[in-house]
Amino acid sequence: MAEIAQAGVGAQRPPRRPRRPNGAMLPRRSTLSVLVFLVPPLVLYGVAVLLPILQSLVLSFFRWDGITEMTFAGIDNYVKMLTRDDVFWTAFGNALGYLAICLVLQLGGALLVAGLLTALPRARELVKTLYLLPAVISTVAIALLFQRIYSLDPVGLINQALAWVGLEHLQTAWLSNVQTVLVAVSIPEGWRFTGLYMLIIYAALIAVPRELEEAARLDGASWWQVFWKIRFPYIRPVWITTTIMATTFALRGFDIPYLLTGGGPGQASELLTTYMYKTAFVHTDYGYASAISVFIVIECLVAVGIILLLLRRRDDS
Repeated sequence: MAEIAQAGVGAQRPPRRPRRPNGAMLPRRSTLSVLVFLVPPLVLYGVAVLLPILQSLVLSFFRWDGITEMTFAGIDNYVKMLTRDDVFWTAFGNALGYLAICLVLQLGGALLVAGLLTALPRARELVKTLYLLPAVISTVAIALLFQRIYSLDPVGLINQALAWVGLEHLQTAWLSNVQTVLVAVSIPEGWRFTGLYMLIIYAALIAVPRELEEAARLDGASWWQVFWKIRFPYIRPVWITTTIMATTFALRGFDIPYLLTGGGPGQASELLTTYMYKTAFVHTDYGYASAISVFIVIECLVAVGIILLLLRRRDDS
């Protein structure tokens, strides 16, 4: 009987799983599957992104017009860029102003609209679609649309609206006025991607537990306290990612400013990207244009580092 009981107990034990090698997170077959799906995108990323950056870095140490033989210039392109080129620093200042306007419109507008959507009882899908629509419209179509909006002759929408409210003295050619052109080329870029960031932030807001908000309201918290103490900390990781996306996209903005003004009048709307493009393909100075492109990459990396540093300090405090 004891032998039969021992046999029964032994039969009830679950089969032992095969032991994995030390340090193995996945079975060999799963690891192979991950590599099969991961390697092609990494190779594509390396060829499409990392390789051009490396080529630009190498080319930035040469002088080359695209036809004749390249001449080694050392760091002269960088010295010229930082010490002898006033247009570069004008474009850099314009790029910072362009960045500030885009961030205010994109992140501020996205957060505002996303917050209103959470309180909207109906037609949420319609509103989200309307706000997201500019992100899928052709860049050329957006540029043509805002050229008509800013136009003075024939009178565009903005100048016509000023006439309707009796402010004809404020009418101007918004894309030809050096005082207004930078703001004018920044607004279409901010309007274009507000819907995209709104959708990301809205998805984060609806994931906030309603129990926390209801408990805070029962304790007498205002709408601002509910937002600042409950909602915003909960969506903070999404907010960081969205801020980084908006910052890097704005620093690399090119198409709409170039289509609207080409950097003019003068250098009033010249950005680093438009200046780099004209240096390469108008003045055929590919070495110097490559040095500017390397600076843009470094600028984006520094901006991301500053964002993460500021947010980390805030978390520590």
